[in-house]
Amino acid sequence: MSLQARIEVKVRSDENLQHYELINESHMHSGSATESHFKLTVVSGRFEGLGAVKRHQLMYALLAGELRDGVHALALHLYSPGEWRARQTAAPASPDCRGGSKNA
Repeated sequence: MSLQARIEVKVRSDENLQHYELINESHMHSGSATESHFKLTVVSGRFEGLGAVKRHQLMYALLAGELRDGVHALALHLYSPGEWRARQTAAPASPDCRGGSKNA
């Protein structure tokens, strides 16, 4: 199973999940890895009342194996349902790659 599929299975197991989007952004970065950079947006009732650090810790614990097995970068955008509505259901765009040979 691909890293992307493994992430998807784990994140979708959240019974409070309201929105999920996983974008493989590896093509935007230098190097030959095809599954190394991801942008993950999750909207869940599970995040109600939790600060950003605690939300990230929950996701890092959930995805520990994937982070260990080849994910180089994981942009996390984690929202409660109310925060997501306030953002007008949009996560920020990822910045351009600034390293390696992409900008050479």
